Parts: sequence; C-alpha cells; structure tokens
Amino acid sequence: MRRRLKTVSAVAAGIALLLPTMAAPAAGTQARPEVIPLKGLAESARIVVDDWGVPHIYAQSKRDAFFAQGMNAARDRLFQIDLQRKRGLGLLSESFGPDFVEQDRANRLFLYRGDMAAEWASYGPGARDHAERFTSGINAYIDWLEDHPERLPPEFEKFDYLPSRWKPEDVVRIRSNSISLNVETEVARSFAACRGDVGGFDKVLALQPEHASSVPDGLDPCAVPDDVLADYHLATAGVDLSGPKPAAEPRPDPAAGGSNSWVIAPERTATGRPILAGDPHRAVTAPSLRYMAHLSAPGMDVIGAGEPSLPGVSMGHNGTSAFGITIFAADQKDLYVYEMHPDDPNRYRYGDGWEEVTTVSEKIPVAGGGTRKVDLRFTRHGPIIATDGDMAFAVRSTWSEPGTAAYFGGLELMEATDFGEFRDAVSGWGGPPLNFSYADTGGDIGWVAGAVVPDRKGYDGLMPVPGDGGYEWDGTLDGGELPSVRNPDQGFFATANEFNLPEGYPEDVGFEWPSDYRQERITDKLAADGSATIADSVALQYDELSLSAVQLKPLLDGLEGKGDTAEALELLADWDSRVSADSAGAALYETWLMRHLGPAYYREAAPSLASLVPSTLHTKTVVAAMEAPESWAGRNPEATRDRILTESLAAAYKDVAERLGPDPAQWRWGDLHKGEFRHAAYGSVESFSAGGSGDTVHASNYNPADFTQGSAASFMMALDVGDWDASRAMNAPGQSGDPRSPFYRDQVGPWQEGEFFPLLYSRSEVMRNADHVLLLRPRD
Repeated sequence: MRRRLKTVSAVAAGIALLLPTMAAPAAGTQARPEVIPLKGLAESARIVVDDWGVPHIYAQSKRDAFFAQGMNAARDRLFQIDLQRKRGLGLLSESFGPDFVEQDRANRLFLYRGDMAAEWASYGPGARDHAERFTSGINAYIDWLEDHPERLPPEFEKFDYLPSRWKPEDVVRIRSNSISLNVETEVARSFAACRGDVGGFDKVLALQPEHASSVPDGLDPCAVPDDVLADYHLATAGVDLSGPKPAAEPRPDPAAGGSNSWVIAPERTATGRPILAGDPHRAVTAPSLRYMAHLSAPGMDVIGAGEPSLPGVSMGHNGTSAFGITIFAADQKDLYVYEMHPDDPNRYRYGDGWEEVTTVSEKIPVAGGGTRKVDLRFTRHGPIIATDGDMAFAVRSTWSEPGTAAYFGGLELMEATDFGEFRDAVSGWGGPPLNFSYADTGGDIGWVAGAVVPDRKGYDGLMPVPGDGGYEWDGTLDGGELPSVRNPDQGFFATANEFNLPEGYPEDVGFEWPSDYRQERITDKLAADGSATIADSVALQYDELSLSAVQLKPLLDGLEGKGDTAEALELLADWDSRVSADSAGAALYETWLMRHLGPAYYREAAPSLASLVPSTLHTKTVVAAMEAPESWAGRNPEATRDRILTESLAAAYKDVAERLGPDPAQWRWGDLHKGEFRHAAYGSVESFSAGGSGDTVHASNYNPADFTQGSAASFMMALDVGDWDASRAMNAPGQSGDPRSPFYRDQVGPWQEGEFFPLLYSRSEVMRNADHVLLLRPRD
C-alpha cells in the first residue's frame, strides 16, 4: 500500500539532478563528525568517506561492519537497492501501479523456492548472519529516516512511496538479476533446424571446442513458438520509470557484455610486486551498478566493489590477496519442451506416464489498493514460461539450485590469504559463472574458474530438449573439477570471456564463447612489457586497437572500385585500426562490420537463417569466414568473398554519409556511437560520445541498429599488490545514488579521460583524504 511521506519538500525531478548540495554536510566542509544513532548496532563504529565518496568502515566486530555497510549502502543508494528488491521479488506493482503486474509475475517465476537451510549452508559458515546484519543496517537507516525525512532521496517523493524493509532472505532469493547465457541461442537453433539448416547456425556462431549441433531425438523444432521467451525476457528486464508510462526496460543482450581482468607476476613489473587489474562490462547506469566499500574489523580488512544490495565485495583485496572477475561462459540453462495431456492441461508427459504441474497462486499488491491473483506453474525442471496448444515450455537453470544467488558467494573469497584457500573458496561459487584472477603479497598469481555447471548426459545443451525424462542433468560438476592455473610460465594471465578451457579438458562446460580479440590484445601487450606499472594497466584498459580490423583490413589490399567503394577503400587503408571516438575510419569500419559485412556473409553462407542472426555479431566468426571463404562461398570462393567485401563496404560508406554527411573528413565514430548514464527514474542524466567497440580492450558494446552503447566498464581497478595505497580505481558516474550528493556524478569527467582515483587502504592515507566522517552509535 502506498504511504504518504511525512514532510519532504517537493523537488521536481529535473531540478533535483542539478542541485549541487545535499542535506548532509557538503563535500570538504564538515567541521565535526555527524552522529547517527542506529537501533541494532552493537558497538560504536566509524565511517570515513574519502574525497572520492568511498566509505571506509571501521567497526569493532565483523557483524557490526556488515551492519554499517548495509546502513551506508542505504544512505548512498537507497532508491537503487529498493528498486532492485522490488523488481527481483515481483513487487513493482505495489509502488508503481498495475502496468507492472506482468513483470512482477514473470520475476516471481524465477525466485529461489528451495530449502532455505540448504541455501544458506551453500555459502559457508556465517552467511545468513552476514545477510541478517547487512539488511538490519538497511532497515536501521530507513528507521532513522523517519525522524529525518529531508534526507530521503527525491525519487521517493517523485513516486510518492516509502522504501521497504528487508529480510535476510531477500538478498539470496532473487535470481533473475544474474547473468546466464545460452537459452536465446537454443531457441534460435531450433528455428534454424525448423528451416532445415541447423548446421548453418554454426556458421553464424562458431562453437568452441569444435562441435556440430544436431536436433535432439524427440524434439520437433518447429513446435517452438516465436514468443517462447517473452516471460523470460520480462523477468530479466530492467525497469524504466522515466517515461510517460512506466515500463519494463529490456536488458541488453548478455552475450554483448563481457569483462577484462589480468594478473602480472612480480618478475614482470617495475616494482617487483604483482599487479591485478579488472574492468567488468555491464550496463552504464546512474548510479553505477557497482558500489565500493572498505570494511575493517577484527579479522577482516577488505576493500573493493560489489553489488550495492549485497554484503561484502566481489572484487578487490584484503591486504594479502587480490581478486578480479570476468564472465566464464558456462552453459547453465536448458529449455524443456513438454507434451501436455490432451484432457488435462495440468499434466505433462514424463517417462511412461503423466506428471502434475505444480501451481502456486500468489497475490500481487497493486498501488492504489487491491491485489492481482496470479498462478505460477512449474514442472519438475523449472517454471513454465510459455504454452502453445498442447505444448508447454519451461526453463531449467542453475538459478534454482541452492547457493547460486548472484555474487553472494564472494563472502568466502574475502577471507582467502593464499592461492589454495582462494581456489577452495571458488570451488563453492554458485553464480554467475566467473573467471577469478588472483594475486597475493607472497608473489603468487593465478586463475580459477568458478561456476555451477550441469552434468548433461547424452546431449550438448545447444537446443531445446523434450521434458519427458530423456534429457536430465546428472547433478552438477563439482566446483573443484573446473580448471585453474597457478603461477603460469609466461608470468601473467588474462581473461576476457574467451574460450579458455585447457586443451583436452574432459568436461562439456559450454560451446558458445565471445570473440577472443580483447584477450589477444591484452596478452600481446603484457607479453611485450617486462616492466609493467599500474599506469600501464590503466592505459591498457583504455586501449582501442581493434584486432578484428587488423585481421580484416589486409583482405582489402588489391581490391578496386569506383565512387563510394574507392573512397571507402582509401579511408580504411589510411586508418590506424583504433576505434577512437574522433576517428572517421572507425565510424566506417564499425558500420561496415556490424551493419553490412556480417549480414552479407550470413545471407550468402546461410540464406535461410539471415533473420535469426543476433544483433550482436560474433565478429571472430565473420572475420575467419572472410579469411577462409572456401568453406562457404561456392565454386569461386575468393571472387565471392571479394564481391561481398566491396559491395558491403560501398553500402556502409553510403550508410555513414547519410548519417554524418557527405564529407568523410567530418565523420567521427563518437558522433554515431553514443552512450549515456541512465537513471531508472530520470532517464539520461549524462550523455557522451563513446569510443571503443566490442572487440577493443576499452570495450563498448552497442546495438548496430542505432549504435547506442549497451555495456561498458564503469567500475575499473588496477591494484598494486603489496603497496595498496598505490592502487587506482574508478566508479562512474559516482559513488552516490542521491542526485543532491557531490559524489553523484563527480567521476564522469575523470572516467572519460582515464584519470583514476587512489584506492586508499591505510588508515593514515584514508584520514588524510577524508571528506567527512560518520559516527554510528547504538540506539536503544
């Protein structure tokens, strides 16, 4: 039910974005600590907020440290975490009205509904207590706001509701916020098979390790309807409250994201200390999807970044070991297809008989009063997301397994002090599937893969399968079975979402991996630098050389043409292959590769499948096809390939001219490729011209339809392992989610320029760079 605010001055949304001050003491002006009494805090604690908005929490126990982290996450990000909770639990309608009932219903399909004792046990000792203390801190701050309504973020005034209290279970029951791949391509392959060309899809998205997909026995691929994933997409969508009508905001294609991380051994650095760098690529939002914090208490001293609605951090360091993450593209989902009983739509064929569908009826509260009753239906494999005649479709996902709440498993990682302890902690990691980079003050570096991976027997997971019992998981792979590397011979290790399973690795983890151009570029740079510095790693995170262009451009040598073709050939010949925002060559190349060359190849190689091609091309597949046309281009492969190159290039030149004008001297990639920090309530709060692409280390994935940026690295770090105060970090647009805060958008300019701030760790440096201090006191 909507609750009326006590006394909050009306602040128009547009004006709120421009306010330079907040109700708390302004940056750099605090004369004395602010005292905040909080119910539930056991002993006094101190939070020192540094000049870049990073809170350094000093508590007298771990329990109070997590409590203070929850309190301060609410202080900085209350609207963001409240919205995340409502979206994940299916409670959007309660505050934003009936337009969200369907999204609430879809989200409830993917809540964890298993045994909570098993769930908590999966994360190790103390997990529930950490969550309880963290959520108690959130709730304590909400209680404090009742006496200080002027400190409530303005979004609550805008939508006329108050934040909700949290339960510990809320942080782990939500599953639809995780990152998991494959179900979209399963459906696309079924469509390809229906058209008689399932093998053709492998030309669209090459499989690694090499593998030929086939139609599972018993599957009619033509039975899969076009809209089979509508509920799935709704459940994984974001929320857009900024328009005239609130709506679900489709999540960017998860395959279009990515991340970079690398570790460098001490013998290859200028200081003789290891370096660990990382920059996860996700949607660029206001506020950032990551939140930085430093938690210091007896037995714990960890700093880094994590999800704002979770305790602890998922990347950073603990004073001894450092850790970073990238997505590890394990296949964690299957789409099951069921034959329903002809006389009873609540039974489906399984084995030699029929099984009952489990129906859970729930009431969704709706703003303005009343509720909407929804029926959620489940098979033994998972939630039913679609029905079509006498067929039903359900998703089985590791999301439904205990211990797979997104990023919650980071609590054990924070305590590891050597590689063995770290590897053991990763062996219990649930989700999302990740590569973990590691370095410690003893000089060790390494990599560990962490994921819950289904153990499929007799099928590969690349297409939907019948749900009649013939395609079951034989449990999941033990986390310790996934590969790891300690102190690699080359003195460094890099991951960028590429296929990185060791040769001969015996288990089928997955077959669909992003292009490896970013990883190749990182490896080339690290191999060439035997005296690496933190500044070198920061520069590499902003590197915009496109190896796909380096690989593809030589195929244009010797080609000729007239008019637009000749102009385009000359422009690319003179281009340095760097996808910088001010580059004309980059504007032409990206338009050519993503909008013209890739689709032209697909039309030639698999004409019946052109409409199935994902918006985000697998560029490595396209470039490899151009280098080896004999595999797809008929009797005169090189002539066919050259024709496609020149015709698509001429079309791309015309395309750019129509968008940016006829003079290529005026073209700029950043005039096509735009990004924005987007706020769920206010829309775009900062737009910018973006450099980079999906193939560059400075990654900037985009939708080729309009070049709008879909994901990039807003959080970045480069850690000097052992001299921790020399580490550098970035979290754009800023640490705070409150538009009135000086830390709301203070990092936009530095982020664009690659000017990181110091990630301070020692108490002396923290105090020397303190902006303001909070004293938390127990309250009866």
